[in-house]
Amino acid sequence: MTAANALLQAIHQTLAGDAALAAIIGADGIRDRLLPRAKLPCVVFGETETRDFSTASEAGEEHLLVLEIWSDGEGRRQAQEIAGIVRGLLHDAALALDGAVLVNLLQVSSRTRREPKTKFTLTEMRFRAVTE
Repeated sequence: MTAANALLQAIHQTLAGDAALAAIIGADGIRDRLLPRAKLPCVVFGETETRDFSTASEAGEEHLLVLEIWSDGEGRRQAQEIAGIVRGLLHDAALALDGAVLVNLLQVSSRTRREPKTKFTLTEMRFRAVTE
């Protein structure tokens, strides 16, 4: 398993194991893509980019990833509530990875907007992780 896949798996397990998040999004609320007529709210794995981050003595990778929070609730409140839970679970978390070591995982930014066609609220949370 690559470090990127191990990281995504650990993130999924962490989010899926949280009772407060499950109470809002449901048991199947974490997805790899947004399905047509998806049950909202949900958390969707968005873009992932992996770069070489090796030093002279250690192999390493930098991972830039986006988690999308989709909500059909009125206003931004529900999406922001979910984003707060996700941040609490992942920002600076010490996740165990299969076959790699997580050096750090930090939320670097977020952006919330209303999608014009669907009127759904989307919060994009950007994270940066380094693995060895």
